[in-house]
Amino acid sequence: MIIDFKDLDVNKLKPENDFEKKVINFIEEWFSDSETVLVQTSGSTGTAKIFEAEKSRMINSAVSTCNFLELKENDTALLCLPVEYISGKMMVVRSVVRNLKLKVSHPSLNPLIDLHGYSDFCAMTPLQVENSLDKLHLLKKIIIGGAAVSENLKQKIYERLDSSHSETKIYETYGMSETLSHIALKEIFPTEEKFFTAFENIEISQDERACLKIYAPQLNPALLQTNDVVELINEKQFRFLGRADNIINSGGAKIFPEELEKTVKQHIANEAVFLGIPDETLGQKLVLAVEGKEDEKIKSVVSNIKFEKSFHKPKGIIFVNEIPRTPNGKVNRRELFEIIKSH
Repeated sequence: MIIDFKDLDVNKLKPENDFEKKVINFIEEWFSDSETVLVQTSGSTGTAKIFEAEKSRMINSAVSTCNFLELKENDTALLCLPVEYISGKMMVVRSVVRNLKLKVSHPSLNPLIDLHGYSDFCAMTPLQVENSLDKLHLLKKIIIGGAAVSENLKQKIYERLDSSHSETKIYETYGMSETLSHIALKEIFPTEEKFFTAFENIEISQDERACLKIYAPQLNPALLQTNDVVELINEKQFRFLGRADNIINSGGAKIFPEELEKTVKQHIANEAVFLGIPDETLGQKLVLAVEGKEDEKIKSVVSNIKFEKSFHKPKGIIFVNEIPRTPNGKVNRRELFEIIKSH
C-alpha cells in the first residue's frame, strides 16, 4: 500500500492486512479533533507504558528530521516499523508534515525483501539493516534506531555500499519515546562520525553521574533526565558510553558493557552482550553472552582480543540459542540476566 499525503483520501485506502489497518487507524486518529495521540513505550529500560503525546510537539519533531535530511514534497518514505511505538508513528507524521508518499511494508526482520524501486527515506532497526544489506542501496537516506549500531554492522554496511559507489546516507539516532523520536544524529556512512550532534533548539548537559540531561521544550516541557552516561564534547555533541543501570561493578572497577560490546563486535559476527553476575569475591563477575551454538573458534577470538583494561576480559563466555529482545528489537538485558543466572 502506498499513501500519498499530498492527495490523501482515507476512505479510498484499502488495507490488505492487519498492519495496514493499524496504519490507517493511526492516520484517522491523527486527523481527529484530539490534540494528542497514544504512544506505547518499548519497555526496554523499565515497564512498558502508554502515554499521550501532543500532536503539535510531534510535528516539531518531524520538521526537525525532515529539515535535517532535506526531505521534500513527493519524496517517498518506507514505513517498516510498528505504529504502536513512536518510531513508527513518527514515520507517518513526517509523511504528513512534508507531503511524502509513504510505502507501507509489514514490520519484519527483512523489510526490504519485496522492495524493487528506490525510496528516499526509511527508518529501521539494526537487525532489519543486518538482514537487508543487499538492498540498502535502494534507500537514499536511512536512520537506524532502537538499539546501538555495532561495529560489525558498520563494517558490513561499508563493505556492501562502498564498493557499489552508493549515494546512500545512513545515520544512527539518539532519542526516546519522551523526546518523540530522536534528538540527535550521527552519520555512519559514507562518513563515520564519532559523536552524536543534537538538533537545533535542543540543550544538553550532565548530572553528577555524568548522565545526559535534555531540555527540548518544543518536544517535551520537562527537563528530561536520562540514565545514559555520556562524554560531552561541546554544547551540541556527545559520545554515548552506556546506561548507568547497566554499569557492572567488578572488584571496584566500573565497566560499561556497551563499550566492550563495540570492541567484541569488531571481531565476531554474533550478537554479544556483557553482563555482571553475582560473585562473592568481585561483587559482580563479568561474563559474555554470545548468541548461537557453542563455538571454540569464537572463544579463541574473544580470548585474544586486546582489551583496554585487563579486567575488561570476560571471566566466562556463555552461548545462548537466542538473545531475548523487546518487541522493537532492543536486547532485553534483564531477561538475559535471568537466563545466564540459571545457566
